[in-house]
Amino acid sequence: IAKNLYWKNKKIWIKKKSQGDELNFEVDQKDVFASTGGLNFDVKKPVIVLMHGSGLTHIVWSLHEQFLTSKGYSILSVDLPGHGSSEGPSIKSIEEIAEWIKRSLEKLKINKISFMGHSQGCLVGLEFASRFPKLIKSLVLIGGSYELPVNPALIDYADGGDMKSVELMMKWGYEGVKKFIGGNPVQKIINSPRQVQEGLAVDLRACNDYKNGLKAAANINCPTLCILGDKDKMVPLEKGKKMAESIKNSQLEVIKECGHMIIFEKAFEMREIVKNFVEKNHK
Repeated sequence: IAKNLYWKNKKIWIKKKSQGDELNFEVDQKDVFASTGGLNFDVKKPVIVLMHGSGLTHIVWSLHEQFLTSKGYSILSVDLPGHGSSEGPSIKSIEEIAEWIKRSLEKLKINKISFMGHSQGCLVGLEFASRFPKLIKSLVLIGGSYELPVNPALIDYADGGDMKSVELMMKWGYEGVKKFIGGNPVQKIINSPRQVQEGLAVDLRACNDYKNGLKAAANINCPTLCILGDKDKMVPLEKGKKMAESIKNSQLEVIKECGHMIIFEKAFEMREIVKNFVEKNHK
């Protein structure tokens, strides 16, 4: 039986369900959805914010959320505005997304987080950690670099709402030909021309336009883990390594026989690496 609680002073709507918990709240007078990994969100526990990549949603973290909550962390796996169950429109720049995260933490009365981002989420992580060092405890960057230029053909397809943009993402995103039970997760998430045009296209342009990554990386002082796939076509290994080298005292882990979608392709190997890193930096 669903049980709802509304805190008017904080404008937070929490839906408590028997099958797992979700967190809904308002930022900038817009509804925001976050998954909490099946447990009540507890601000007293160490908080990990999970940030999805271009055009995607919190669903990409499904193999990671409950694993991390079982280790004693509060999980906030958000749908960015205009994605999944969060109200639009999509945010047009990486810098604005970093500011939006800050406002979200203020709304939820969260003082400090660990941040975990994939692909576009890495750019957001770099910018957020650089801008708000007092708010971040540790940083995990997966399949990313300090810049993510996007193929013009992909942007053109996405701008037109063409589903070929999703096909190209899947082609470039995985190592070899991957088979998924129940279908490819990217195709399941981005499954309409509207989602392509209003979500993916905006995100791809935000990535392509972001130029502050190298400077942001040099400003970061928190413990940082960079996880790369050795067969990544979107972020070639050497490019990802340059990001790691730009961040003071960062830890680099390269997962073999893996493409860009590390969170799907090598989820179990990746989450053990993350667990060890986060535990070490929360002692």
